[in-house]
Amino acid sequence: MVDKQKILIVDDDENIAELISLYLIKECFDTKIVSDGESALMAHKTFQPDLILLDIMLPRMDGYQVCREIRTYSNTPIMMLSAKGEVFDKVLGLELGADDYMEKPFDSKELVARVKAILRRVKPAVSNTPAQNVKKVTYPDLEISLTNYSVTYMGQHIDMPPKELELLYFMAASPNHVFTREQLLDQIWGYEYIGDTRTVDVHMKRLREKIKDHASWRIATIWGIGYKFEVK
Repeated sequence: MVDKQKILIVDDDENIAELISLYLIKECFDTKIVSDGESALMAHKTFQPDLILLDIMLPRMDGYQVCREIRTYSNTPIMMLSAKGEVFDKVLGLELGADDYMEKPFDSKELVARVKAILRRVKPAVSNTPAQNVKKVTYPDLEISLTNYSVTYMGQHIDMPPKELELLYFMAASPNHVFTREQLLDQIWGYEYIGDTRTVDVHMKRLREKIKDHASWRIATIWGIGYKFEVK
């Protein structure tokens, strides 16, 4: 029997939490509900979820704090669910390490689709994957593998949330090709992300904090257009 993937639902609104859980159980996920930030941190360590659905307005510790704390020791995918729909709130959540942000009220089918999309991206590679199907790009002092979701930079493994890694791999697989923000949104997120191209800028900022310019390559900004992985 295949183990069910586990979703931790963090929301102090019992009705919303139970509704989300019902949607996910119907899709054969295992769920756990907690109603405050401190309980979320404890449940993350004991329940060991494959993904966290995290509300922002929580008692005892808000969702931003929970996200920040989890990102100090884990890359478990986090999707924020919140009635706070301002661009500032979305950007802040992404900057703190969230992989996605969905505004309440939400459509149940879209929520489930986003959950499945995130989990597909982080699904571990099968050990007997044929060599011809391995997805990896290599440059001096940099190796990015989409097969096992790993990045090695300057000889060190770099912890990186799924979308950051996918963004880096996508650009590095097409060196010197200029991509608009809209193209990157479509390729990496696979849907119109709340119509906000700042999502790409936030992820690029986080990538550059981890992967510095190299003598042979760099992540370049093409002003007024987008980005490219530039090989010198």
